[in-house]
Amino acid sequence: MTRAPAAPLTVGQAAALAAELRAAGRRIVLANGCFDLLHVGHLRYLREARALGDVLFVAINSDAAVERLKGSGRPLTPAGERAELLSALRAVDHVVVFDDETADGLLAALRPAVHAKGTDYAADAVPEAATARALGAAVAIVGDPKEHATRDLIALIVERFGRR
Repeated sequence: MTRAPAAPLTVGQAAALAAELRAAGRRIVLANGCFDLLHVGHLRYLREARALGDVLFVAINSDAAVERLKGSGRPLTPAGERAELLSALRAVDHVVVFDDETADGLLAALRPAVHAKGTDYAADAVPEAATARALGAAVAIVGDPKEHATRDLIALIVERFGRR
């Protein structure tokens, strides 16, 4: 018998869980992104983010937010499936879906000790840096050099298979 995957958390559920974990003395890390086509760059980002604390919450943009951020035709993978894939990763403790373009509201709701972003950002260019710092959260840039991108995978697939 196959077990049904756990549904991603709502922002309210994630905030309540984060409060419980914080009260128990757990160090919470928040990472976020679209994670439209999961690739090794995502894995390395999340593994390094997880190493910064006791519990890793991964926030994924909703389908509507991904379309607003990335354009028509995206996401390729619906939020529920993206959440299921991320939940299966050893480094990820909890997945939450949110509908905003930035994670400012999530930071305020979850109040993590660390807000982790990938190497496509510089520490002074993280969109949520001011919010994180105002809440007392550190901002950490983690992962391998930005050599992997969903847009590059899409372009490669189109190049290799688009004209068949």
